[in-house]
Amino acid sequence: MLQISVVIPVFNEEESLPELTAWISKEMEIHQYTYEVILVNDGSTDRSWDVIKELANKDSRIKGVEFIRNYGKSAALDVGFSKAQGEVVITMDADLQDSPQEIHSLYQMISKEGYHLVSGWKRKRHDPISKTIPSRFFNAVTRLISGIKLHDFNCGLKAYQNKVVKNIHIYGEMHRYIPLIANWQGFDKIGEKEVVHRPRKYGYTKFGLERFINGFLDLISVSFVNRYKKKPMHFFGTLGTISFLSGFIITIKLIIEKINGLNKGIPVREITEQPLFFLALVALIVGVQLFLTGFLAEMMTSNNSHRSDYTISEEINLLE
Repeated sequence: MLQISVVIPVFNEEESLPELTAWISKEMEIHQYTYEVILVNDGSTDRSWDVIKELANKDSRIKGVEFIRNYGKSAALDVGFSKAQGEVVITMDADLQDSPQEIHSLYQMISKEGYHLVSGWKRKRHDPISKTIPSRFFNAVTRLISGIKLHDFNCGLKAYQNKVVKNIHIYGEMHRYIPLIANWQGFDKIGEKEVVHRPRKYGYTKFGLERFINGFLDLISVSFVNRYKKKPMHFFGTLGTISFLSGFIITIKLIIEKINGLNKGIPVREITEQPLFFLALVALIVGVQLFLTGFLAEMMTSNNSHRSDYTISEEINLLE
């Protein structure tokens, strides 16, 4: 088995690829690692794929995957993870802002110190304030919601044990939340390393401010899915019960007030003429619908559960 797999998503980075792969090769030779570099071309419109093919023809350790169109960084990483054969899988961006000199330290933290995942932290960033301020706010909110104490969730420079990348699936824009997804899968030994952030040498950034808006939506999505995908009744059933009981209590209150008024000879409006009655009716209906939604979701979850849904850490003396 190879020691290291380097997975690199590529989108319109033809200028940087030769320099990046040469730098990686140099670092690997210094430390005498066995390795592979997997370049995933995410629908580039420049010569990136031609450059990848040229590099792969010169060095068999460089491998390439090409998408027919742009699917996004998460899809590129997911495919790269599925192809990776190294004991330690390291991801980095293709724009030369991540330094291959960090590979050795990241590998040591995984292989020697036993971390499941190590995330880079760009303490000093070479980005405009329009990116650094929203990024700090985004990371602070993510730390608060997830409980994982990382400074930079979105750093592209990360290292993983091979079994981590084989047991997680990322899609959409979920690459920002790989530490959360891995943690929820049981890989909870997560470390952090301060890394160098280099100024961009070629091209321009492919991400705009919209990524922060999408990022918060994705955070809500990934939090909900990972917490309730195996127990949807806990979510829908709880909300349904609260809604139904609220409607039921309001209805009982209106009935008691009506009966008391009739017994005391006090004029009381008809129950159906009071706004609270319609609020109670809506709460009762919504409560029943939410409960039935949870029940149906629970049935679907039960029918679609597979052994592959569970993460196996290790096996002994078992045949395939």
